[in-house]
Amino acid sequence: MPLSSYIVIFSVCVLSGVAIVSTQRWHGHLSADSTFGVQKIHVQDTARIGGIAIAMGLLVAWLLVGPDVRGILTPMLLAGIPAFVFGLAEDFTKVVGVLPRLLATMASGVLACLITGVAMQNTGFPPLDWLLQWWPLAVIFTAFAAGGVANAINIIDGLNGLAAGSLAIMLSALGLMALNLGDAPVATVCFVVATCALGFGAINWPFGKLFLGDGGAYLMGFLLAWLAILLPMRHTEINAWATILICAYPVLEVVFSVLRRLRRDGHHPSSADRMHLHHLFHRRVVCRRCPNMSARLQNGFASPLCWLMAAFPCVLALVFMYNTWALAICLGLTVCLYAAVYTRLSQFRWSFWR
Repeated sequence: MPLSSYIVIFSVCVLSGVAIVSTQRWHGHLSADSTFGVQKIHVQDTARIGGIAIAMGLLVAWLLVGPDVRGILTPMLLAGIPAFVFGLAEDFTKVVGVLPRLLATMASGVLACLITGVAMQNTGFPPLDWLLQWWPLAVIFTAFAAGGVANAINIIDGLNGLAAGSLAIMLSALGLMALNLGDAPVATVCFVVATCALGFGAINWPFGKLFLGDGGAYLMGFLLAWLAILLPMRHTEINAWATILICAYPVLEVVFSVLRRLRRDGHHPSSADRMHLHHLFHRRVVCRRCPNMSARLQNGFASPLCWLMAAFPCVLALVFMYNTWALAICLGLTVCLYAAVYTRLSQFRWSFWR
């Protein structure tokens, strides 16, 4: 796809975001995210329907791409409708529960399997791959994976530019992996979705003029998850270890959040808190090092530290994409690095063993 098409897609996302921000006085009573909430660190009510700007960019992209790319993008967009609709409903009403939104993202995974006939059956773990040859189990497994990654993107959407930048990094890594495998259509889809993330990010970072919201986070999270599932299914020379490593940062954020909350009395795994890694980078690195910086800039300039956490496993995945054992070791190293950094920021020590 020519560079001009990417520029058009990026511009549509930016202009759509500008339109949403400019008209907030009319829809803000429904779409604005207030500053009230234990996990909130923004300083004024801000529209949280940035997913609409991304959806506009994706629709324009669908019109611009060729038939081979459209054949991949169309099922993804159709399957992503439940995740996007339920997330957007939460953005406007603030009453859609966690469970319905999780089920909606899983439903998107099921739809993608039914439309494309593709499910995760190449995990790189032979006993599990043998079980996943039973199609219904493979569909359920795929739905859980898609729902988990989609919700992971929603969890890391806590700083200006954090989710957009992380998505752009991970999608670009998937695109480069697809190019290495000679799969130009999938690579184009990855780069198109990454372009939409960057277009939204131009409005979101560093001042937080517009938020991704649940609709945008679930839609982009599902698209990331499906591309991470699709690539090893189309190319058996790699397996899911490669794409799992690319998605390691948001997935680890979910795992550590659940474990952290289970260990705290009176906390449910779905309860919000301000102890995510990005909160710690913001509070204990940026705010301490730059106390005279405005609150909005402190919010935005904590994100690049987390982008490094997203980029590290992506680089490892690209380097060792054909070596399953190396990928498994790299995933273990990524877990140790995340744990060490988290422990250093939360408990002021590098070792995460008691």
